[in-house]
Amino acid sequence: MRLADLSARSGVSTATIKYYLREGLLPPGRQLNATTAEYDEGHLRRLRLVRALIQVGKIPVATAREVLGHVDDVSLGRTIRIGAAMWALPQEAEPDEEDPDVVAARAEADRLLERLGWESARELASLSPVHRSLVVAMATLRRLGYPWDAELLAPYGALMHEVARRDLDFLESHASEAEKVEMAVAAAVLFEPALRALHRLAQEEETTRRYGIE
Repeated sequence: MRLADLSARSGVSTATIKYYLREGLLPPGRQLNATTAEYDEGHLRRLRLVRALIQVGKIPVATAREVLGHVDDVSLGRTIRIGAAMWALPQEAEPDEEDPDVVAARAEADRLLERLGWESARELASLSPVHRSLVVAMATLRRLGYPWDAELLAPYGALMHEVARRDLDFLESHASEAEKVEMAVAAAVLFEPALRALHRLAQEEETTRRYGIE
C-alpha cells in the first residue's frame, strides 16, 4: 500500500506518519522510486503500536524509540527481547535505599518471590525496574499504615501468575516473532488498564453480593 493508503487504514495523518518515519519509530517502506515507497501489514501493525505507546501510554518519542529498538533486535532471544522492551517502558523512580520503609519492603518483596517460587524474578531483582516498582509500591503502603507483607500478597501473586500464563498463550497464537514481541508491549500499555478496570468491577460486584446495595 502507498502512504495515503496507510494513512487511510490507520487513521493517522500522512504528516504524522512521515514524522514517525523520520524519528525511526516506523521502518521505511520498500522504495519504488525516488519519491514513492510501498508499505505492508507490518507497517500498519507497527503504526498502531506506536500510537498506543504515545497516545495511550503517554510515552515520550525517545522512550518509544528505545522500546521499539528492543522489539526489533533480532539478535536477542524472545525472553530477553520482551524483557528488554518491557524494562524500557517508563518505570518508578529509584527508591531511597536509606529509607527504613524501603529496606523493609525490599525484604518482604524478596520473601514474596521466594514464597511464590519465582526463581528468575529473584535472580534479576537487582537489575529489574519492575521489581523496583514492586518495592516502591510496598514501601508506600507500609509508610501509609498498610503493611501488605509476603503472606498477604502471595495469593495475589499466584493469581497474576495465571494471568501471565494466559498472556503467553495468547502471544503464541501470533504467527511471527515480531508480532509476538509487539503484542507483549501493546498488552503492557493497553491491556493492563483493562485488567485494572476488571479488578475494580469485580470489587464492586463482590461488595454488592456481600452487603447489598443499601
